[in-house]
Amino acid sequence: MNQYVEKVKSAVDFLKQKSGVAPQIGIILGSGLGKIADVLQEPKKFHYSDIPGFPISTAPGHKGELIFGKLNNKDVVLMNGRFHYYEGYSMQEVTFPIRVMQLLGVKYLFVTNASGGLNPVFDVGKPMIITDHINFMGDNPLIGPNVEEWGPRFPDMSEPYDKELIKLAKRAAREEKIDVYEGVYVAVTGPNFETPAELKMFRNLGADAVGMSTVPEVIVARHAGIKVLGLSAITDRAVPEDLKPLSAEEVLEIAEKTGEKMARIILRVITYL
Repeated sequence: MNQYVEKVKSAVDFLKQKSGVAPQIGIILGSGLGKIADVLQEPKKFHYSDIPGFPISTAPGHKGELIFGKLNNKDVVLMNGRFHYYEGYSMQEVTFPIRVMQLLGVKYLFVTNASGGLNPVFDVGKPMIITDHINFMGDNPLIGPNVEEWGPRFPDMSEPYDKELIKLAKRAAREEKIDVYEGVYVAVTGPNFETPAELKMFRNLGADAVGMSTVPEVIVARHAGIKVLGLSAITDRAVPEDLKPLSAEEVLEIAEKTGEKMARIILRVITYL
């Protein structure tokens, strides 16, 4: 664990020196959701391969760059591409950037993802505000020695997604005239899409959308005391009765279209903070 802590600190020292920015807001862009990167002011880009200790993103639709800049006069750090458990990374590697954000001073984390709509009333191409989640990944990024300076051994998860940020996101959606859903996100390891029986089980567990990311980052963010807002792009109908063969390309196409709506919501929420 000491080696991991040192790696995080090396990345933080490098980024502080090179960026000269102290971001209060962190944003993770999921599959096909790079729209926000296009409107970042005064961007300073760092490819993951240039940052000490950083993993390399291999998933389709993930550029693999950390960008510092301004959004609505707020200093932000943006992950254009995340890491997934299915890529073969450990949970600690998947959440490495969150630890870096924590030590950079980030107070708010906005996470986005592409997900399948389990709720039969959900239409494809609409955003869902995440109100809660189910960790169905069979692992947890906090397993192992606890670093006391980073957070408590047994962190509370009664409010994984900040209620005040959810209110602000709903207000932003209203003002932008964007229809949004609210619901529970269940995270699985992937990389295969789910079977009809699995989808039925997740729906019975109370999940509204399913995906292969987000939950590890949120667990670590809450351990770090960072407030979280989560948004899912509903990219396909994950309803057993309606199930059709699905490709990553189809998911990315819908995510890109939905990403414009999610970007508008996030940009407006940032103005409220």
